[in-house]
Amino acid sequence: MGGMVPPVPPEQCTTMIDVRKGVDAVDTELIALLATRFASMRAAARIKPERAMVRDEARKAAVIAAACKPARSHRLPGEAIASLWEALVEASISYEPEEWNRRHAPQ
Repeated sequence: MGGMVPPVPPEQCTTMIDVRKGVDAVDTELIALLATRFASMRAAARIKPERAMVRDEARKAAVIAAACKPARSHRLPGEAIASLWEALVEASISYEPEEWNRRHAPQ
């Protein structure tokens, strides 16, 4: 069975090679999760009847707050998580009207 050796759990890392393999593996998983998140943005663009319906500041604040709450229990830096989620939500908000335009462009 050839294949990739799973990364060493962080608490068991003894070298920077171990740490970097773990980070690379997590990054690969994050990209897959982001692909799913952006697929949801494509679904929103398909479902929303009007392009102007994209921005919802109350929803944006709720999404960021929802990310920050469990972050604290994982001992993650709250400001950094809020900043990351702000960027993620803004990227999603920017992507959705682009996708809406693409879906609704005259053929």
